[in-house]
Amino acid sequence: MTKLSVNINKIATLRNSRGGNNPDVVKSAIDVQRFGADGVTVHPRPDERHIRYTDTRNIKNVITTEFNIEGNCREQKFIDLVLETKPDQVTLVPDALGQLTSDHGWNTIEYKDYLLETIAIFKNAGIRVSIFVDPVIEMVEGAALTGTDRIELYTEGYATLFAAGKKQESIAPYILAAQKARELGLGINAGHDLDLQNLQFFKQNIPWLDEVSIGHALICDALYLGLENTIQLYKRQLQ
Repeated sequence: MTKLSVNINKIATLRNSRGGNNPDVVKSAIDVQRFGADGVTVHPRPDERHIRYTDTRNIKNVITTEFNIEGNCREQKFIDLVLETKPDQVTLVPDALGQLTSDHGWNTIEYKDYLLETIAIFKNAGIRVSIFVDPVIEMVEGAALTGTDRIELYTEGYATLFAAGKKQESIAPYILAAQKARELGLGINAGHDLDLQNLQFFKQNIPWLDEVSIGHALICDALYLGLENTIQLYKRQLQ
């Protein structure tokens, strides 16, 4: 079964736009689990423009499913937060400081030694590790040498081509990357721009997919469809 982890960053963005605590991010974490999500994802950034470090600590206390913290492991503050809260999974992304959103995977060849060292820190603490990777065979092969448990396929390229009507072209490199990852014993997650239009096709072509992490599109859909209904609609795309 492919799990759905709901990224609640956008709920925090809405709260931060007015100050106060409306919407309540911790309550949102409780609710997305109650509505059927298999996990909750947060991505704290140094400027705390959406999820705050205190949010992450508070959310940890209410998690009954799986907790995934993603972020830039070049920030010592991020490493310290993950080791303190001990989520089920940490997802490492190669963001630059101040980056609007994640837009590429790791160069697992160039940063092999760094990733080996950093991944070991989290695994020694009993935390499953996933790293953001583009659908490139060499990058998947490089990931297998870092000690990571999983890769997260960065799916913006898939979503863009899918929206342009190029379905087979959109999925082809992801199938090859996922096959290579399975061959090398890596678990496979996916995320970025997955939505109700393209999720089912992705899952159908990579049925051994472990998890998808979806935030922006799901929260946008929830404005029209309601959060509980939206989560159930996304879950159905994964069946």
